[in-house]
Amino acid sequence: MDEREVEWSALPMELLLLIGKTLQDRIDVIRFRSICVPWRSSIPPLRELSPSLPLPLPYPVRSARNQAFVSQSTIYRLEPPDDDDNPKIPTCSTNSWLVRVEEFEPGRARLLNPLSSLHIRFLPDPFPKVINLLDFRVVEVSKAYELQYSSGMPIAGVNKLVLFPNSAWTSYVEDTVIFALLNEGKLGYVKHGDEKWTLINDQNFDYDDIIVYKGQSYVVDRLGTVSWINSSMKLIQFSPPFCGLGNQKHLVESCGELYIVDRYFEFDREGGRWHFDLFPSNSVCPKTVTFKVYKLDQEWGCWVMVKNLGDRVFILGNECSFSVSAREFSECKGNSIYFTDGNDIGVFYVENQRICMIVDYKDQCPIFCPPHLGSAQNLRSSKC
Repeated sequence: MDEREVEWSALPMELLLLIGKTLQDRIDVIRFRSICVPWRSSIPPLRELSPSLPLPLPYPVRSARNQAFVSQSTIYRLEPPDDDDNPKIPTCSTNSWLVRVEEFEPGRARLLNPLSSLHIRFLPDPFPKVINLLDFRVVEVSKAYELQYSSGMPIAGVNKLVLFPNSAWTSYVEDTVIFALLNEGKLGYVKHGDEKWTLINDQNFDYDDIIVYKGQSYVVDRLGTVSWINSSMKLIQFSPPFCGLGNQKHLVESCGELYIVDRYFEFDREGGRWHFDLFPSNSVCPKTVTFKVYKLDQEWGCWVMVKNLGDRVFILGNECSFSVSAREFSECKGNSIYFTDGNDIGVFYVENQRICMIVDYKDQCPIFCPPHLGSAQNLRSSKC
């Protein structure tokens, strides 16, 4: 067979359409359409991010403001490109950093704490006031959702929110089902136009976390039983319980595998999942003392304790959890878990089972700051 070079712009339109429709992240669709005119015309433009479509308040929330709205934010990894002609931009891939961005109005965005929905109002002086995305490779890492009043205040009693399906092509709320972990561990859902939320399995009020994994919505209860939600809004058991003794279960996807992170507090909880953004400043926030990590062995149908995450870093946020590679960030250690205790950020090192707290968000670990701002000396140990 004769081999010949083909210009990118001359690829068949039907092939470009197939490629374009496999893209799931908004940033990838934007890049694809920016290549050239034929590529741009091969797939439709993205719909704008959903306007604030009103939803009913979940029971038992009561308020004079009887409507709720979904707020979306996106976690990106910014990586300097390999640019030998621009000495101002570092070329090492370990100079990546994470940002969480919420577009609250068309064309206007604000930075959020990557681990919570708290707004970052005061940035360190060296922090760039303007980020030119042409100067970076931008990789979408995760999405986070929050149910809010029209004022932007989060609605208490809603501990976690996911949209399903969740892709660049379903940016409107009316295209999706909205699942929520409600107060006391209830699992509910609502669709645009519904007058009220509907509970799934109203006999079980012990759900800890929910995640979209490989095109399905999965939940985990307090015993560690993982189930997926089918199109009839019924729970199908996916794995047996492992009966971990921790106080709160987190679901994390890492390298295509599903993990449970079992979190232990210094005292037991009452009711549902802790949501650390909602603790008043004068209340006692539960203190995390350790974690245990489990991975599902799908061949044998059992959970196996993981004692080494390798180069992976698990990040347990209030609205979403995800993992990244430590090699992509300067001075970042793998085999670790980032988490929140109230307004504090902590790091759990799996190897030695130690927890260190970051002293000040302005002097935080480099994974959340431009490389020149981070410092490994900003940690104080609570167990060392």
